[in-house]
Amino acid sequence: MVRTAKHHRRQVGPRAAPPSRGTSQAGMGRYNARLVLSLIRSHGSLSKAAIARLTGLSAQAISAIIGQLERDGMLLRLAPVRGKVGQPSTPLSLDPEGAFSLGFKFGRRRCDLVVMDFLGTVRRALHRTYAWPTPAALRSFLREQLPVATRPFTPAQKARIAGLGVAVPFELWGWQAEVGAPPAAMDAWRRFDIAAELPRLCPWPVHVCNDATAACAAELTFGNRRQYADFFYVFFAYFIGGGVVLRGNLYPGRSGNAGAVGSMPVPAAATDGSAASRLIRCASLYLLEAMLRDAGADPAILWRSPDDWDEIGATVERWIEQVTDSLAPALLGVVSVIDFEAIVIDGAFPQAVRRRVVERTRDKLAGLDRQGLSPVEIVEGSIGGEARVIGAASLPLLAGFSRDREVLFKETA
Repeated sequence: MVRTAKHHRRQVGPRAAPPSRGTSQAGMGRYNARLVLSLIRSHGSLSKAAIARLTGLSAQAISAIIGQLERDGMLLRLAPVRGKVGQPSTPLSLDPEGAFSLGFKFGRRRCDLVVMDFLGTVRRALHRTYAWPTPAALRSFLREQLPVATRPFTPAQKARIAGLGVAVPFELWGWQAEVGAPPAAMDAWRRFDIAAELPRLCPWPVHVCNDATAACAAELTFGNRRQYADFFYVFFAYFIGGGVVLRGNLYPGRSGNAGAVGSMPVPAAATDGSAASRLIRCASLYLLEAMLRDAGADPAILWRSPDDWDEIGATVERWIEQVTDSLAPALLGVVSVIDFEAIVIDGAFPQAVRRRVVERTRDKLAGLDRQGLSPVEIVEGSIGGEARVIGAASLPLLAGFSRDREVLFKETA
């Protein structure tokens, strides 16, 4: 079943990021246009007067920006809203046909390709499962499925494809034993340059990102319903990973590895027999896969039916207890470094499992010594198992249309 990434309106919640301000200086039109698009995306719809108030730009400047965005096919005028006094206001929303993007997630057991419109709605989704990932499987899937994914598009729609975003785990060759692949198969990743190879298969710009960071981008762009300005993001996949959002912006870090919570040392001993332990060995889905195998169950259900684990409930509950024993102290370390408002937890598992992981993490974190630390909320993510591929698809949109401080600096250089 294909899900859609819903567009959420801004809601009152914890401390919001400081209001963004536009600039009237010459040469900043691109930044201001991106700012307007970002505000409309965040709120769902806005009138010209509301945009002027939020940006600090003049009504004349806003009219010029809106006019150009409408001519570019990026905005739609909604039905006028009549207030108690004065002229009715006309809300503006993003045009779903304003831009399209492709998202590709290549994981350790499954790959996914989606076509997404400007609102974040998935128009088409394709996937394939496999025993282990190889460069040849990546090439084959994209070569076959990229034309299939875009075949229903008209020439005008194809012209509005902003690019292909790719979410992939870094250093795939480092986990041969856990994946259960032949050494030679995984070692091939050492010689495979994704950033160089994929443009040969794709006619659009390609953006490559760590898979957990991409999932965090999805939560920031299409989730984050309570509008946290600073949050740490945890995503459960074959291996656990994370992401960082600061002042309402995705922070990938200098090498794209910010939020690599799986590498954090944890006090509990790993269940795989190693003496020292990192979170990735105590709180990942590959451990659940091993637990199911030991119990005589088919672990493939985790990847074939990621939304329905009812038949393996008892094993899953044991896994949740083990996971949260290690996750809680790791998150204590996270909030000791940065005073996050919230920890957002999501993963490639059913909503009921996500809810239990959040509940047990909340309980166990509350039982730890947090002297000197501010309270932090532990909340559920809102995208689910598709977060990585939705996040991948959001990368071309973030690059082309979102508010970006770097745009401001580049254009004034």
